[in-house]
Amino acid sequence: MSDARRTLGRHGETLAAQRLQSFGYLLRERNWRCPVGELDIVAEKEGVLVFVEVRTRRGDRFGTPEESITPAKRAKLLEVAQTYLEEHAEEDRNWRIDVVAVEIGPRGEVARLDIIENAIEE
Repeated sequence: MSDARRTLGRHGETLAAQRLQSFGYLLRERNWRCPVGELDIVAEKEGVLVFVEVRTRRGDRFGTPEESITPAKRAKLLEVAQTYLEEHAEEDRNWRIDVVAVEIGPRGEVARLDIIENAIEE
């Protein structure tokens, strides 16, 4: 991954974290890693554990941020979420996977930032 892409991703994650907090999400962890993969943000909202995938794009030449989540990525997110639940002894907890779609405009401004709740289902 290029430095520019990594920087864009980190910027999107920071914007997402700020927006999530403003909507009442309690952030537990950022960039949680395990051998299976990574979760961008782990949060809680109204008693539900929320795994958040942040997708950031500059422009729409390659589609919207949420369109970039392939079936393989969906499966990976579910697998990583299950691993988190097992490692934290929270298998019986209510949980979901949200997606935060961030689009950055041509002048570096936030063109769109949407929280898509329960975007990826088991």
